[in-house]
Amino acid sequence: MLVETGRVCIKKYGRDAGSRAVITKIDDENFVRIITAKRKKERRCNTKHLEFLNEKVNLGSQDEVNRALGVR
Repeated sequence: MLVETGRVCIKKYGRDAGSRAVITKIDDENFVRIITAKRKKERRCNTKHLEFLNEKVNLGSQDEVNRALGVR
């Protein structure tokens, strides 16, 4: 299953297009909550706007999330 919490993806559309994101919560079958390196505030995103990668991180570890987003 590609849509799961902790999954790393790339935003394809919108202000954050091209940046890496991590799924923090699943709202329903079409929408998830994500955070990106550009905007740390959690927000809603359509799953059609995401390109899923084969990476998954532990949301409990802030260091691991920052590494996945490319934040130092």
